[in-house]
Amino acid sequence: MEKAEALLKAGNPAAAYTLLEPLDEKYAGDARFDYLLGIAALDSGKADKATLAFERVLAVNPNFAGARLDMARAYFHLGDLARAKTEFETVLQQNPPPAARQTVERYLKAIEERSKIQQTQISGFAEFGFGHDTNVNNSSSATSIAVPALGNIIFTLDPRNVQKKDNYTSYALGADVNHNLGQGFAVSAGASTRYRVNSTEDTFDYNNFEGHGGVSYATQSALFRLGITGERFYLDHAVNRNSTGINGDARYMLNPANVFLAFAQHNRFRFEQSALTINNFDQSLLGGGYLRLFADGAGAITANAFVGTEKADSGRADGNKDITGIRLGGQYRLRDDLDLFASFGFQKGKYDKENVAFQTLREDKQSDGVIGLTWRYDKDWTVRPQILRIRNDSNIEIYGYSRMDYSVTIRRDFK
Repeated sequence: MEKAEALLKAGNPAAAYTLLEPLDEKYAGDARFDYLLGIAALDSGKADKATLAFERVLAVNPNFAGARLDMARAYFHLGDLARAKTEFETVLQQNPPPAARQTVERYLKAIEERSKIQQTQISGFAEFGFGHDTNVNNSSSATSIAVPALGNIIFTLDPRNVQKKDNYTSYALGADVNHNLGQGFAVSAGASTRYRVNSTEDTFDYNNFEGHGGVSYATQSALFRLGITGERFYLDHAVNRNSTGINGDARYMLNPANVFLAFAQHNRFRFEQSALTINNFDQSLLGGGYLRLFADGAGAITANAFVGTEKADSGRADGNKDITGIRLGGQYRLRDDLDLFASFGFQKGKYDKENVAFQTLREDKQSDGVIGLTWRYDKDWTVRPQILRIRNDSNIEIYGYSRMDYSVTIRRDFK
């Protein structure tokens, strides 16, 4: 305990907690031990653990103002403002020293300000964009192809399945509602729609409507979310596919600069037109990652890796698909109103059924990269110019393609 006290005085609560926590079962009930453990837990970002230790202290000595003050701090960091306020007011009734009184009054003022914030928050956005896409239909540049199953006879591809470039404009609207239930719990729901219009290749105009909802739970150092999604996608003003899914993710903050991530999702994709239903599939993904934040919000980097499967639901020509991939990204603040961002991703897909026409198991390797700027020229307005590149290499030629997309998006946020 003396060593733990020294570590706390030296500003190293994490080391003090590491020292004390293994002895919790042995020394629980010792007021000095419990108080030191509570302080070490609270100051190292484990407010939930701290409340348990402080409860034991106060059970033995209800008039221990220092422990009650720290208990109130722990509730505050957990977001339990009602219990924090009760504990702080109890400390004031015990006529604390001037320094402690000032600390309590600061916390009570912060609780009052937080309480003024609406429990239900509504936000929204509107976007307008324009750009140039070198491959609006994500298709091969080849105009003809040999089919091995037919003795390598050369077939001319339908012009609609050959790479096409065009200029475009895009529009988007969305809104979200978030309701704080207290005790770290919240529920949310939202919806958005996006519409893209090509200048000449209107056959590939598309729009979608999506909705989502979920529940979250947050502690001082962790966040857990579980949600559902749904989307209806239109191509050339006709319904192309529907999708529904469930997803979950977790974030654990080791310290203010280092965050670990984990996520999982499952989605069902169903095509509307009878000629396309053979492509129906279910996709499941599981992954994890790491987020590094730099001081004063100057920048961040993130790295993720994932694995997954696609189960062909209706006899897709290439069968089921195994997926592996990585994604790296980051942003850096060039000045107060301007950020630079970039990301890179790589995904490999291996199918398990021989494609009858091409007499091989299909394998795709897709890479994508984006770089751009975010300019906040007003409080609620941003302008985002960016360059996107996608390349898909496949051992079946008709599935290989490359694409460059140059765009500028203007966004207005509503809160």
